Amino acid sequence: MTKSALITGITGQDGSYLSELLLKKGYKVFGLERRHSTKNTWRIDHIKDKIELIEGDLTDETSLRSAIKTSEPDEIYNLAAQSSAVASFKHPVYTAEVNAIGTLKLLEAVRASGDSIKLYQASTSDLYGKIQQKPQNELTPFHPVTPYGVAKLFAYWSIVNYRETYGLFAVNGILFNHESPRRGLEFVSRKITNAVAKIHLGKKKDELVLGNIDSKKDWGFSGDYVEAMWLLLQHKDPVDLVIASGQQHSVRDICKYAFEAVGIENWEAHVTTSKEFIRPADADNLVGDASKARELLGWKPKTTFKQLIKLMVDVDIEYEKQGISRI
Repeated sequence: MTKSALITGITGQDGSYLSELLLKKGYKVFGLERRHSTKNTWRIDHIKDKIELIEGDLTDETSLRSAIKTSEPDEIYNLAAQSSAVASFKHPVYTAEVNAIGTLKLLEAVRASGDSIKLYQASTSDLYGKIQQKPQNELTPFHPVTPYGVAKLFAYWSIVNYRETYGLFAVNGILFNHESPRRGLEFVSRKITNAVAKIHLGKKKDELVLGNIDSKKDWGFSGDYVEAMWLLLQHKDPVDLVIASGQQHSVRDICKYAFEAVGIENWEAHVTTSKEFIRPADADNLVGDASKARELLGWKPKTTFKQLIKLMVDVDIEYEKQGISRI
């Protein structure tokens, strides 16, 4: 029997890679698409004829119930969010409405359906924030330092609460930073690789302005991490797991490998820093311990950090050559 999946945030980075994965596995894929005056579907345009988009919004519980009724999903992947920790300082209330209350509304919609739906919640390493243990695992205390992290913490415990109280098969994937050529330009990894592509092609002055280049995080490839999402919902018992590479790299390292990918060794000559791009607070020393995911799911990342950055630069160069705009 063909499985059905509903993906919120289907037009985002992870939503697009997850859609591809589920289609390959024979799923019927539905996606929740927010109401926009302008469409932003470039990440899924190549598969739009294979999926069904349903208009809806995490902040509108009625639309969530309608989407569940229409798609009759075996699995729901809640990837929709205000996903920028930086933007969350400017828009804390909106961030909470989407990331926290939106998740709660989805849980209520799933509970009200009465169906045996498995629910995956996109959690985040930003839960750890003020680092109290290194590396971070499932038992590391949470201490978020951004409105984004705080909202995601509410969502995390809501998942646990509905699982324990109502018996829902609901899980949190505590994903550490994961990037790809489909990352938005507001994220530092893509900001760097896009700038390097433009510098390489002579479309941009030899200057890239960044914030704290000594910030260290655990970076992986989105295409690898969506497989872990799927595996979490195939596991016999609902469990919350850390998904990470287990290796730490700085923003400096991204710069180094990105410029190396176009044959520029002296990357420092092209990079300056500005306080304008430094967050009021940041979880800047993250590295995850995904040993439990390896043990229970048999999952581990396939793409190295250096391979990831080169992939992003190469794709950005091709898109710049073709004049294709992506946001």
